[in-house]
Amino acid sequence: MRDFKKFEVWQLSHQLTLKIYTSTKNFPKEEMFGLTSQVRRSFASIGYNISEGNGRNSDKEFANFINIALGSSNEAENQLILAKDLDYINENEYQNLSEELTLLKKKLVTLWNRLNGN
Repeated sequence: MRDFKKFEVWQLSHQLTLKIYTSTKNFPKEEMFGLTSQVRRSFASIGYNISEGNGRNSDKEFANFINIALGSSNEAENQLILAKDLDYINENEYQNLSEELTLLKKKLVTLWNRLNGN
């Protein structure tokens, strides 16, 4: 049995999710059930899918959950852009979060390729 907490992609995802929770604390109150909730869920979903896929019986199943995590990372990227464009986060914060998310996405693709024998 594999331990999902040992995967670098899960560790990066978890740290990025913690940063998103901190960043979204200052979003407008009217966004609590809108963008604040959405962006938190999409970032958290990346780690959720890594951990769930890790518990599956085959690399093929794990790869499917990594693919879902990639989808969540694209959703998260879109929400970061929206938060920046609405001035909920500043340009510097956006750049830092975006760079970390891009690194995470690259590592997810690498893991997906490895699980698929590529």
